[in-house]
Amino acid sequence: IFILFLFFQILGAVILGFGIWILADKTSFIAVLQTSSPSLKTGAYILISVGALTMLMGFLGCLGAVNEIRCLLGLYFTCLMVILITQVAAGLVIYFQKEALKEELSNIMKRLITDYDPVNGDKNLQDAWDYVQKQIACCGWSGAMDWEDNTVLINKSMSVYPCSCSNSSKDSEEYTGFCKLDGPLNGTATYVDWPVHEQGCMDGVQKWLKDNLGIILGVCTGVAVIELLGMILSISLCKNIHSEDYTKVPKS
Repeated sequence: IFILFLFFQILGAVILGFGIWILADKTSFIAVLQTSSPSLKTGAYILISVGALTMLMGFLGCLGAVNEIRCLLGLYFTCLMVILITQVAAGLVIYFQKEALKEELSNIMKRLITDYDPVNGDKNLQDAWDYVQKQIACCGWSGAMDWEDNTVLINKSMSVYPCSCSNSSKDSEEYTGFCKLDGPLNGTATYVDWPVHEQGCMDGVQKWLKDNLGIILGVCTGVAVIELLGMILSISLCKNIHSEDYTKVPKS
């Protein structure tokens, strides 16, 4: 059981670190979301709180087991149950609200593309989005046509395109900003004239989630099973302690 308590210390540290990474990261899809969506930033703070609580519970559970303190083991059991119920509830909310979440995410991404401006825009946010397009080899959220709503491109008659979308070798060193179309243009260009990836980033993200769904579900299930095991062991140990001796509690 002490190994189990130690695991919860490690698990808490991982959750805490993940929450901090979400807030600190500046070069990934998570960075785009947490900068654009207050709800993800709130979620990061919740993760930090849950991680800190899990570490504290691991310590209290270990202390209760070593010194046979039933109230600490009971507190450990209760907190684990609350965390497990919260995780299940969050999973159900995400599952049943997935279409609403997908629509909100699409609105966030399309607003970012519309407001993208290398000169006057939020550089950190735009660099993160450029990084996403470059790494996933995608363009726009639904597709390159999303960029036709960008104010800067409209003012330039679509004669430029986002460099991070480019599938051309000549733009391989460009990661941010806009690149100029080669050759003369007959009137206003469209996204069809741009040398960019056809895949939208939404498809790329969905493909990544689909490819890694087994790993994600496996990790979530494993954590839930271990939490349930911790609850069973802690309540069993608590029942086996017939009387409490508070003289065993370490004095500060």
